[in-house]
Amino acid sequence: MACTLFILLLILNSTLQAPTRCQNGNAGASPTNATRRHRPNIVIVMTDSFDGRLTFGPGNLTVQLPFTNYMREHGAVFLNSYTNSPICCPSRAAMWSGKFVHLTESWNNYKCLDENYTTWMDLLQRDGYYTQKLGKVDYKSGDHSLSNRVEAWTRDVDFLLWQEGRPVTNLTGNASTVKVMEEDWNETDSAARWIRSATATLSQPFALYLGLNLPHPYPTPAMGENKGASTFQTSPYWLKKVSRQLITVPKWLPLNEMHQVDYYSTYTKNCSWHFTQEEIKDIRAFYYAMCAEADAMLGEILSALRDAKVLGDTFVIFTSDHGELAMEHRQFYKMSMYEGSSHVPFLLMGPTVQAKQQIAHLISLVDVYPTVLDMAGASLPSRVSGHSLLPLLSLKAAPQAGPLPDWVFSEYHGCDVNASTYMLRRGQWKYIAYADGSSAPPQLFDLSADQEELHNVAAKLPSITASLDKLLRSIVNYPAVSKAVHQYNKQQFISWRNSLGNNYTDVIANLRWHTDWQKDPKNYENAINKWLQGDL
Repeated sequence: MACTLFILLLILNSTLQAPTRCQNGNAGASPTNATRRHRPNIVIVMTDSFDGRLTFGPGNLTVQLPFTNYMREHGAVFLNSYTNSPICCPSRAAMWSGKFVHLTESWNNYKCLDENYTTWMDLLQRDGYYTQKLGKVDYKSGDHSLSNRVEAWTRDVDFLLWQEGRPVTNLTGNASTVKVMEEDWNETDSAARWIRSATATLSQPFALYLGLNLPHPYPTPAMGENKGASTFQTSPYWLKKVSRQLITVPKWLPLNEMHQVDYYSTYTKNCSWHFTQEEIKDIRAFYYAMCAEADAMLGEILSALRDAKVLGDTFVIFTSDHGELAMEHRQFYKMSMYEGSSHVPFLLMGPTVQAKQQIAHLISLVDVYPTVLDMAGASLPSRVSGHSLLPLLSLKAAPQAGPLPDWVFSEYHGCDVNASTYMLRRGQWKYIAYADGSSAPPQLFDLSADQEELHNVAAKLPSITASLDKLLRSIVNYPAVSKAVHQYNKQQFISWRNSLGNNYTDVIANLRWHTDWQKDPKNYENAINKWLQGDL
């Protein structure tokens, strides 16, 4: 397998064909063939928890990502691409719907899009595309663990409990173990077979979505029945792809100087304990190795397109639902507006896309919806939040902003954070606001001078803070959204509690927070009762 990956990269680098016309249409279906000859295929590979800063310098020097690099060399890399919500399901809901999450009320991993919501893939299918979704899709309501949803509903309760396992590493296999995440490899193999089969038999263009779990941390069995995912796991094969000497140990603010929302997240994520520098480096090294394995799966898809002789006729997008903090800001996981969590990869190659483009324009995942429809020449529904990226990519015109705004917006309403969070990025500034009736002050970071986001200058620059807050309020009435989330959380919790009857006390005591909860269960139940007595 290792040899195969190396050979694949050599072949891809030497044989990327110029855009060609597909020759595998069904015999006698001339009208459909004519349509196919002028309509590109579309493939999206979406990872989970991939830090977008690894797809360009200097982050790309830390770990070998040959197929991500290949896409950058033969297409475009977006240098400022963001999630619209730094958690799995709401982020994907934004990508599939083209709308900001407050517009679809995708509040947490349990509450996202309805079963029959019309996505961009549905519209492509109606417009004549042959479509397929494989792997992790995760944009519909009703999934994820019970603990995950209860933690989100009770984030406003006046208690502080461990909700995640302490981040750890696990080395598995040996120097020849390539397939660590078997589930992802199986889905990738299915996608590659589907591509080869589709191109051999179809006379119409196709659209394929492949969702990967990597490089999301693995479940941690030591957490018990309601285990979280705090294990960074890889094999020696992938660990060798990481340049450990280039791994930095992030600077941390002292606990007593942290923003109060960050402190809550650090505690609930079980990161308030001491970590040695070697522990931190190990976590980051294992995470980068997991990114390398995900990159190899991207290579398998590029290989399948090349083998089918449609690589030049296919738009390929590589992205992620959100990033991974990997111990930046004394946290792992996501659920944060800091760069490690909110900055996602976005690479695009295909017909009409100039090679070696580095595009600095701000974009976000809601732009996927209008972009793929624009690629297909399909009509775009009104009232989507995103914009097509094709004006930035065309061979026929110089890159220009066109209708794209000069800002991006992200929001978060789920677990491990005790306030709805709203982020606006514009130019060098990142503004983060809260509106939960708490005393949480806003944050303002100058990313041109403070890439580590350690210096909140909101109080020092009141005019800039006020200007960005005014723009944010023109995008979203965030106090009203926060109020709606509060109401939803209480209503959902009451409904869930009532459904349990006499089992409520036992069930709530044994969720992921059981280690802390069982030290003083009566006190925590009283805190919930006090919270519920407030206005709905």
